Amino acid sequence: MQNFPIFMTLRERRALVVGGGEAALHKVELLLAAGAQITLIAETVTGDIAQLISEGRIAWGGHVFCDDDLIDISLVIVGSDDEALQARVSQAAQQRGLPVNVVDRPARSSFTMPAIVDRGPITIAISTRGAAPALARKIRAEIERALPAAIGRLARFAEIFRTQVRRTLSEPRARRHFWDRVFDGRVGELALAGDEIAARRELIRQLDDARNAPVQATGMVHLVGAGPGDPDLLTLKAHRLLQRADAIVYDRLVSPEVLAMGRRDAEKIYVGKKRAHHCVPQREINDRLISLARAGKSVVRLKGGDPFVFGRGGEELDALLAAGVVVEVVPGITAALGCAASAGIPLTHRDHAQTCVFVTGHLKDGTIDLDWTTLSRPRQTVVIYMGSETLSVIARQLVQHGLAPGTPVALIANGTTERERRVIGTLDSIERLAQRAQLQGPALCVVGEVVGLALGRDSEFHFESRIGL
Repeated sequence: MQNFPIFMTLRERRALVVGGGEAALHKVELLLAAGAQITLIAETVTGDIAQLISEGRIAWGGHVFCDDDLIDISLVIVGSDDEALQARVSQAAQQRGLPVNVVDRPARSSFTMPAIVDRGPITIAISTRGAAPALARKIRAEIERALPAAIGRLARFAEIFRTQVRRTLSEPRARRHFWDRVFDGRVGELALAGDEIAARRELIRQLDDARNAPVQATGMVHLVGAGPGDPDLLTLKAHRLLQRADAIVYDRLVSPEVLAMGRRDAEKIYVGKKRAHHCVPQREINDRLISLARAGKSVVRLKGGDPFVFGRGGEELDALLAAGVVVEVVPGITAALGCAASAGIPLTHRDHAQTCVFVTGHLKDGTIDLDWTTLSRPRQTVVIYMGSETLSVIARQLVQHGLAPGTPVALIANGTTERERRVIGTLDSIERLAQRAQLQGPALCVVGEVVGLALGRDSEFHFESRIGL
């Protein structure tokens, strides 16, 4: 995030608009809606602006801009095409520490104007830092279609009872859970439907129930698959749980983009592990999960891919159940499925592979003693997790046990993300190619004839909306 989003109160405060054309008019209308007192500086004005002036809704200074126009001003917007004037106003405003926006000139602005969704009192702002205003407008349209037109009514309804709820439920987590039930349940339905009387009665009843029988601290752990990295591949349930979690315990394979989908004020606990280096031992992770749940917290144990595919989810499930903690498992798209799809590699194909085998590139004791005879069978796909550091051993053993040296191999790092890189070769060349590529981050190895199918396609292979690298 390179820009800090903020909502500024302008009611009864003075704003300066420089320019008298269509660009200035649009900004004047937004400022009027926010309750600002507007002074417009322009030698000439359009008919619509002239109408606003005649109605006394804005003050007009029919002269060339001067520095004194900035006295007692809280915000400045420049809607003129005159580049010299743009530069002069921008410099003068910033020298005085005033926020200034030059329309369609982000380099001369200290803030950018977002696309706005207004469901008063709910306001949603979308910004591209001035890079793509048309895209911001498209996103705004998508949000407007998704949000109920009456969602603002629900916000106003909640405002009425906010103080009463705070007095009744002093503990922040209890209040948050109460409001979750309100917005997702019968109260929310009634408020959105416009039946305010019934909604009030139902909320008061639920608040009385919470006062007379406060919810006991009953925590729960959700073992959640974060998928291979692309946040768009996160399941709906996983996203919902991340938004409601009190604590998020995550490992090294969880992408920053997925972690950012969690609740902003949730406690985030890193317990990442990598080969030969466990910063937090598994026993300590288990104990931490148990402790958080016993404290009454809703815990998301966020694991890369799927929690039950080489993710130690089974070990954590056993420990939690043995401690009497309620557990829910939420599956995720495992790396094999996500990375193969991103690379255009079908894991099974009736002409090339009738079997697909998932194995790990290193075992619990650090060895790589696999069933090489089984892995070297023809007409199957072998997917090796965490195999990049033992690639030479894997390739040599597969060849020694019967696979042809020319068997296609793909090495995929940071699969499904914007950082994805691929190296495609053969068993006798993949180690050399991987060393040359110097792949960074977690990598997945795919071995089999199906890898060769990706080589024969157009390089412009599309995976959802993302173009394959």
